[in-house]
Amino acid sequence: MKKVLFATTALVATAGVAAADVTFGGWGRFGILYNEANVGNETNITSRFRLQIDATAESDGGVTFGARVRMQQNNTDDNRQPAVAGSNSPAGTGFNGARFFARSGGLEVGVGNIYGAIEFMPGMYPIDLGLTGLGYEYTAYQFRADAYSSGGNGSAGSNGVEVLYSMGDLSFHVSASDTNDRIAAHVAYSWNGWTFALGAQDSNNAADTELAASVGGSFGPVDVTLAYADNGTAGDHITLAGRFDVGAATNVEVYVADADNFANASYGVDFNHDLGGGTSLRGGIASLSNDTVRADLGVRFNF
Repeated sequence: MKKVLFATTALVATAGVAAADVTFGGWGRFGILYNEANVGNETNITSRFRLQIDATAESDGGVTFGARVRMQQNNTDDNRQPAVAGSNSPAGTGFNGARFFARSGGLEVGVGNIYGAIEFMPGMYPIDLGLTGLGYEYTAYQFRADAYSSGGNGSAGSNGVEVLYSMGDLSFHVSASDTNDRIAAHVAYSWNGWTFALGAQDSNNAADTELAASVGGSFGPVDVTLAYADNGTAGDHITLAGRFDVGAATNVEVYVADADNFANASYGVDFNHDLGGGTSLRGGIASLSNDTVRADLGVRFNF
């Protein structure tokens, strides 16, 4: 990640500014994606470019104020601004809704395109399968809660607000938005190399996640995570995932997941090989709950 410090005459002249900076970073990926469900067009090129901008300023009292925005483009995005009304997929080549925050010590208050207490709790993303995620069926809450949106407004358009607090090994996160009148919270605690987390959500949508829990740690050389979510009308979802090294530069990830709304159990395996300099070769294969197969292979580079 690259940091650029902007010090303009206007900024210097602003009273009460102790320090300010803007950080640019992100990543890109490209490769091949196979999706058995796309009959007649199963194999395609896949790509994503993400540019993230973080801007902060610190008051004389030591409070950090900031904002985060992203510009993201997938090869499947519509290249139009703004997105056509009623479209389920956001337009590409545009900035998402901003997340604003104020932070002091272990306390942070965020508004706008919030992270969301359920989505942000430990164990909801136990691995990052392959190059593209390959369906993300290992994510127990299955996107039934507020989450930071890379390609749209997220909760920035629905009064999203959240409070995060950490004190040593203990952390809390509470969030709320006008989306389904959601109110969510999680608490997490790390002890002896293991992290335990418990989350709950109330909303007026019976399909939203109601309860989530996870535990993650290491058994010798293997990092493991067990995650559970009660996803309302979709029922229970449980995931067991693991990661282990194969040599100095390569690791392997595996998962198995089952849910009340799955026709079949979902499972997958991948590899990530570090090429150095922030670049990696990645690939994986997953058998999804609808009994179709996805696989990918490609390169990711961080900047």
